[in-house]
Amino acid sequence: MKYSNTLFLLAMLMALAISLSASSLGSEEPTSLHGTSRFLSQKHDRLVLTCDKYPKICHIKGSAGSDCCNNKCVNLSTDGFNCGRCGKKCSYGKICCEGKCVNPRTNEKHCGKCGNKCNTGSSCIYGMCSYA
Repeated sequence: MKYSNTLFLLAMLMALAISLSASSLGSEEPTSLHGTSRFLSQKHDRLVLTCDKYPKICHIKGSAGSDCCNNKCVNLSTDGFNCGRCGKKCSYGKICCEGKCVNPRTNEKHCGKCGNKCNTGSSCIYGMCSYA
């Protein structure tokens, strides 16, 4: 009996919390950003640092890379959309290794992935050294 009363009380508290949160959602200001949260639709007066004005921002730990292309930090050695230089895209099936677009299925220096070098005399087939 004591267990069922506790369970009933817990269910009532959950229902009350849900109804309170639903009523507070209706009091928000309408925005034109359908499907986004109120937090994301608010304008914040923060300083926006972009790498075109502040190139050193790309050297911060956790940055995608130390180079700046189109206001984004990138790694020109490995970025498939900026391989070796800004805007140079690797074609389908190729990856960017050391700033060059290579085919990892056939390249002996980058077999299957960047830096995976096949032994002397072996070949890279289907991205594996000495497949056959």
